[in-house]
Amino acid sequence: MPKVLLIEDEAPIRATLSRFLRLEGLDVVAAENGAQGVAMARAENPDLIICDLLMPELDGYQVLSTLKDDARTSKIPFLLLTASAAPEEHQTGLQRGAAAFLTKPFHLDDIRAAIARFIKLRD
Repeated sequence: MPKVLLIEDEAPIRATLSRFLRLEGLDVVAAENGAQGVAMARAENPDLIICDLLMPELDGYQVLSTLKDDARTSKIPFLLLTASAAPEEHQTGLQRGAAAFLTKPFHLDDIRAAIARFIKLRD
């Protein structure tokens, strides 16, 4: 069963996405901040990371950079989530190695499509 690491500091969003991902047949591990997310990525070796951009301790860009610089986690597809629709933020995330960028509020169909696309990238 593919594993997804969800890094999201907002508990209601983390709970909703975790439940949705499990219903999609995925194994889900969740972190509530960026530092915890980096540690979990290294320990869990997920097939996909879904990470919020604005979080305490380490933001999504810092998490992305840290994991892309680590040979153990550098190939894991990384999906950034943010409430900002600013094009420059999307461009920055993609330039730093994110596979995709979704803007909140998002539709669960968008998450479903991303999961299908990114899990295949790692196979």
